[in-house]
Amino acid sequence: MKTYGVVLAAAAAMVALPVAAEELGQTAARFGARQSLTDISISPSGDRILYIAPGNAADETIYTVDLNSSAEPVSLITMNQANARLQWCDWATDSRIICEVYGIQEVGGTLIYFTRMLGISAEDGKVIRLSPDSTYKTLGLLQDGGSILALDIDGEEERILMTRDYIKNSGPGTRLFEDREGLGVDLFDITNGRTRTVEKPNDKAQLYIADENGRVRIMMVADSTAGGYDGNDYRYLYRDAASDDWKPLSAVDAGGSIAEGFWPVAVDSKNNLAYGFDSHNGYRALYTVALDGTNRRNLVMSRDDVDVDSLIRIGRKRRVVGASYATEKRQVKYFDPELERLASSLGKALPGTPLISIKDASEDENSLVLIASSDTDPGVAYLYKKDSRQLSELLPLRDPLVDVEMGQMQPVNFPAADGTSIPGYLTLPPGSDGRNLPAIVLPHGGPGARDEWGFDWLVQFLVARGYAVMQPNFRGSAGYGEAWFGKNGFQAWETAISDVNDAGRWLVWQGIADGDRMGVMGWSYGGYAALQSQVLDPSLYKAVVAIAPVTDLELLREESRRYTNFRATDRFIGTGPHVAAGSPARHADRFDAPVLLVHGTVDLNTGVAQSKLMKSRLEGSGKTVDYLEFEGLDHYLEHGQARGIMLNRVGQFLEASLKE
Repeated sequence: MKTYGVVLAAAAAMVALPVAAEELGQTAARFGARQSLTDISISPSGDRILYIAPGNAADETIYTVDLNSSAEPVSLITMNQANARLQWCDWATDSRIICEVYGIQEVGGTLIYFTRMLGISAEDGKVIRLSPDSTYKTLGLLQDGGSILALDIDGEEERILMTRDYIKNSGPGTRLFEDREGLGVDLFDITNGRTRTVEKPNDKAQLYIADENGRVRIMMVADSTAGGYDGNDYRYLYRDAASDDWKPLSAVDAGGSIAEGFWPVAVDSKNNLAYGFDSHNGYRALYTVALDGTNRRNLVMSRDDVDVDSLIRIGRKRRVVGASYATEKRQVKYFDPELERLASSLGKALPGTPLISIKDASEDENSLVLIASSDTDPGVAYLYKKDSRQLSELLPLRDPLVDVEMGQMQPVNFPAADGTSIPGYLTLPPGSDGRNLPAIVLPHGGPGARDEWGFDWLVQFLVARGYAVMQPNFRGSAGYGEAWFGKNGFQAWETAISDVNDAGRWLVWQGIADGDRMGVMGWSYGGYAALQSQVLDPSLYKAVVAIAPVTDLELLREESRRYTNFRATDRFIGTGPHVAAGSPARHADRFDAPVLLVHGTVDLNTGVAQSKLMKSRLEGSGKTVDYLEFEGLDHYLEHGQARGIMLNRVGQFLEASLKE
């Protein structure tokens, strides 16, 4: 099979040059370029694929490829809006595609996100809107453009099942339903956009789950406070196989740092049960609960060291085939024996020790789209045909990085000051002896997240510039159970940041890092951790890079007051002395190291005011600070050139700050 690829314009000249011999600007552009493939899907028949290829700016193009011919990919449509991007696309039928657009817009001085669903003809690229056109309506705010519940519905060709947010008296472009409002479910005709209501709107509903046949079986409801904020208690209701009546299934208390209670994520109608997650001995585990009125619960998979955190589903009907968890590396346990054998065979056939995921499947599941990647391989999409046992390469995920030598990511453990063993990952430059290197400690975002073994463009850029990179999964990280997460990385910031600093001390103690050439860098919470590390020990790191950081916890609380999740954010931050003590902007006078701040102006996660405040406080204290701002970009800086510009500035800053 022919290998298809899309080469980014910025990377076209980057061929056959060893990374170590490149100028900083070339390496920054290479590693900063967006993925050349951000989504891929196979048609129900298995005859065609579609994929989304970002361009050199904010543009994204949808391509289709006929797998039975040698014709070049066909460009369907290109979207080019700085404040919106294609989240994903999928085949609804062999001739129709459905895509979700995510964007950010300022309304009345407040940034809001919105989603919109599009139906696209695979033959001529004609677009129909499956969501209302405008974000703002006369008497209400319509953010949610709908979620797909089912692509295959018994007896309903050319139709998909989708949630719809109804706004009472909302004017042209939205529908009314008996003067009611709330979340409902509609059957959408993707050829003309016409709808038929399946589930009446419910003003307390926040989520629906359908089974593999397109029947709505579960609804999540929640109460709002008098001020309009989301509550902390969620109730799940279910229907049995032969009734439309709702019955109680479970309740989830989301008021603490860790949600408690069974939350379902999928329904298996054949066995009449729901798959979902709940706590087991302090770790997240996978359960099934019967939907026959008995609420009989069965523990499907659990661990005593890490959380079971993902359900694996494939095919048009989103069939449950396994579950996943991450120890030192991501592991998948398939319930389907055929897929278990296939995964084992592919793991042996492909080079290295790749992570293999099933991205999509044809209707008969004979044709599978797979993604294989590793710590040193950004990833390749493959087509596997079960009947012929043929594996063919489709597209690389990052064209500019094909055949570039990467640093190997090694799982390590280091001791914290109190003796606790902290897991993390150490990546060294290729060919390095691992001794007396310039080094970067790179705490992850979240804090309700963790680093995993696999390709990381930010890590590999730093490694390409000669730095050893340490990624600590400090206490407060997710994935290691409730006790490890603790009070979270804000309320227990001193523990989390102490672990981050101990990662740097361990690098020096092991002789890996030159203590005079060691910096700290992070994004989001990682940026917060990088800044707060100076508050605990100003002498440890000689350079600080903070991308889209939190700098003041009280400001973070106030930023969320305009949004419905304020109560959840308020509880997560908490109250008490830790708020002031854990806000680096209030302790700028303690900083010894120079600081580089990077932020986008339409950041919904951590407002740009966070970096501006930090910059002002550092300047007011006579400290060295540099600031890079990207107009119109959000928290993730997803732009074909912005990340390259950022990496170039980071490289210059680190080289100037960590000189021998």
